[in-house]
Amino acid sequence: MQKITLITGSTLGSAEYLADAVEQQLTQQGYAVALFNQATLEDILDSECLLVVTSTHGAGELPENIQPLFDDLASQQPDFTNMTFGVIGLGSSDYDTFCGAVNLVEEALAARGARKRCDSLRIDVVESWDHDSLAEAWLPGFLAS
Repeated sequence: MQKITLITGSTLGSAEYLADAVEQQLTQQGYAVALFNQATLEDILDSECLLVVTSTHGAGELPENIQPLFDDLASQQPDFTNMTFGVIGLGSSDYDTFCGAVNLVEEALAARGARKRCDSLRIDVVESWDHDSLAEAWLPGFLAS
């Protein structure tokens, strides 16, 4: 079974809690998972399957704990043509930049050659409090791709 690298972008901890739940779900299904809450470029360079769980910060930006990784992606321009990825985003539909970090992650990884496995999951924290169940329902599509 393929190893999944799971990284988080979190300001207040919600994305980290969700990533912990996703890691547990994947592990129970027999997947090997490497979870990084302060991911660096080195942590993901050799990943064939990347899953990003991120909130959106400020005006549609990446959270501070994940921004350095994406700065390094832009400056060092690694080749990710052997990587597939998925994104789970947390955001509030009260803002016009709802889940803006998801778009930033998708664009940055695609620019490096990575291929998106399925549509990203955009969780509206205003509409749903059960983030774990939404992610669990989304995972089969991610894993089947």
